[in-house]
Order: sequence, then structure tokens, then C-alpha cells
Amino acid sequence: MSGGVDSAVAAARAVDAGHDVTGVHLALSRVPASTRSGARGCCTAEDARDARRAADALGIAFYVWDLAERFHADVVDDFVAEYGAGRTPNPCLRCNERIKFAAVLDRARALGYDAVVTGHHARLHGGALRRSVDSAKDQSYVLAVCTAEQLAHAMFPLGESTKDEVRAEAARRGLAVAAKPDSHDICFIPDGDTAGFLRRRLGAAPGDVVDDETDAVVGRHDGAFAYTVGQRRGLGLAHTGGRPRYVLAIEPVSNVVRVGAADRLDVGRLTGVHPVWTTGRPPSASFDCSAQVRAHGSTSRATARLHRDALDVTLHNPQRGVAPGQAVVLYDGDTVIGSATIDSTDA
Repeated sequence: MSGGVDSAVAAARAVDAGHDVTGVHLALSRVPASTRSGARGCCTAEDARDARRAADALGIAFYVWDLAERFHADVVDDFVAEYGAGRTPNPCLRCNERIKFAAVLDRARALGYDAVVTGHHARLHGGALRRSVDSAKDQSYVLAVCTAEQLAHAMFPLGESTKDEVRAEAARRGLAVAAKPDSHDICFIPDGDTAGFLRRRLGAAPGDVVDDETDAVVGRHDGAFAYTVGQRRGLGLAHTGGRPRYVLAIEPVSNVVRVGAADRLDVGRLTGVHPVWTTGRPPSASFDCSAQVRAHGSTSRATARLHRDALDVTLHNPQRGVAPGQAVVLYDGDTVIGSATIDSTDA
């Protein structure tokens, strides 16, 4: 129970379904703030109090599990290391993979519980992970790192409801979090300043911004970690002849940020590593599917081919802003087939 409306209503629905429910709030911050800043962040002392009040209203037991050290090692340190290596990680996806459906689920099962119930907007039908009926709130992308075994011990009660319906139900139930704003951005960077967060941990590392067409130096940067593939704003470039420039690649060895025209962002092929099959195994060595490369991005028809421990994906409709470190999630209609971490891209 995060202290938000989704997990509170998920717990309420689990109680209504006749389950013996225990509420658990995860203390993930080493130094939790006493108050939130607007709608940013989560895991604050305020959130813990909101979660406890919701549990009291539902008449269920409530505990706080301190997983701050593991969260820091498995999510925060991984986030910093990935940016330091020139990749673009998704910390929510990593948290699901290593905390909520690994550390939490393992402890819950060891204590005799059958499943972990969360407020994610996704559906489980016959063991298959599917998109939420609310496409604007669908979270199947960040759950696509879960294995078939983990999904067999998971419950997502909100998948058949829109967010508006969830809030209305919370209000009918008298839950104080009914109108609480959603958290945004990265929970361990509540002020939203990702570049500043990374600079404090990685230190300044000045380097060149290079035009991909001319190989000319068109600017300087204080740290390549402050840039993401597809970025246009805040580049501070000179000598571009008035032509818009976008970040095309981050080269960690040379510490170069490479920029170019928008059409150079098109990605038609990508290679993913560490594939996870939410259905237990891939449909075949080669199959057609839909591919999504960002949590709230569009999908493209695609063909996926297994090559040893890697996954080669050809996008029938090229996508822009695809970066190593992101996840590619494969769908059959609204059903998740599996996922992999993007290792390289090509036009």
C-alpha cells in the first residue's frame, strides 16, 4: 500500500473478494521527507500515514517493511550506473523486477501468503498479463519484466476499471486518498531534477557535443548523463545554421554527445538482451507482434527473432527516441508476450 488511491482500492477489492488481506507499506527511502512536494515522489512519511489510515478504514492488519537498503542497491545504484554507462534506464520497471515482485513476493510467500496484490493498472487473464482497459493509465509495460512464476502469485484488481472509476469508488468508500494526486517522475528524485541528482553522484564530466553530419564540435556539456536520446531542448548549441538538432547518441567512452537532424532518430531495428517471457516461453524462434519501447509510447508492428540469448526486433514502423537501457515490450494484441533490455539500435 503506497499511500495512494490505487493501492487502497486494490486492497479494498481484495477484501471484498473474500481474501485474508494484510496491508504492507514499503519504506524505500533512507531519509524519507515528512511532506511531499506537489504530486511528485512517493514513499514519504506522509504516504506511510495515508496507507495506514486506508488500512484502518478497511479493517486490515498493516505493516511497514523497510527495504531501503535493497532498493538503493538494486534500483538507485543501478539507475546511476546505467546513466554513467550512457544508457537510459527505467527505474519503475527495475523496481517491479527486483523489489515488488522479487524481494516483496519472496518474503510474502515465506510468511505464508499466496499472492502480492498491487494497484497497477493491468489485467491477468488465465495467467497472461494484459493491458488495462484504461489505455491512458495502462502499466503493463513496466510489469513486463515479471516472469510467469511471479505473475502466478500476483493480483491486479484494478485492470478492468478506469482511473476515474477508481477515484469514484474510493470516495464512495470514504477513503481519504480518493482525491490525492498521483505521484509523477522518479520517486527517489522528488524535485524532478534528474540531471542534478546524477551530477551529485557522478560528478561533472565535461565533454564535447558533436554534429553527426559534419563531425564538428558544436557545443560542450558538463556530463553526458544529463542528456537523453531524442532530446532537443536545453542543448545550448552553436554553429548549427539554425537547423534543429536532437541528441542521437551518447558515447560514454569518448564522453561525446552526438546530435543531428530529426530523421536520424528513426530506429528500425534493435537488439534486446536478457529476455523475459511473461507467458513462460516465446511463441517460436521468430514471430510477428507489436513492440513498445517506452512506458507511454506508441506501438509498432514488429518481427522478433531469437538469437542465442538475444532478441532481434525489426520495427515495421520506425520509432524515434529509442535508447539503449530502455525496455522493448512485445505484445500479441493487448497481451504481453515478453520483454528485453535494449542493448543496441540501428536505422
